[in-house]
Amino acid sequence: MEKQPQLHTIAPIYDGRSKILILGSFPSVKSREAAFFYAHPQNRFWRVLAAVLEEEVPQTVEEKRSLLLRRGVALWDVIASCEIAGSSDASITNVVPNDLTRILDAAPIRRIFCNGGTAHRYYRRYDEARFGAAEPLPSTSPANARSSVEALSAHWRAALAPWLAEEG
Repeated sequence: MEKQPQLHTIAPIYDGRSKILILGSFPSVKSREAAFFYAHPQNRFWRVLAAVLEEEVPQTVEEKRSLLLRRGVALWDVIASCEIAGSSDASITNVVPNDLTRILDAAPIRRIFCNGGTAHRYYRRYDEARFGAAEPLPSTSPANARSSVEALSAHWRAALAPWLAEEG
């Protein structure tokens, strides 16, 4: 598959109560088509987050947005534009990062997490010096087949719970 220039067109989700920020790398083909995060049915993001938060798995875009905002979770991606072959993170080149100040100036974010190694690698390259360290989490992508939903949920719960439990 040939690499194509792609522009990130999905708006970040956050509000004045967002305590944590979860960053992916760049939307998959399915997410770009759906114009919403983690739209591929095999991506475990929504199942893992629902398990961590002890909530029902959201089905619609509105349910997903509501879950995030209700529970203090901001969501976006590190990359604003790049060249990519399909949904392959490994093929990403010519990266232009998103401007995270859009979220960080508006929300009381206490901790930044990256969904997978690619997101973390690009965060470290473009954002860490400005915004501080982010914690890498195992990817919910179907490409990370070695981790079950249960294993991912346990890892994510241990990382996110302390930050979500804080009041204020």
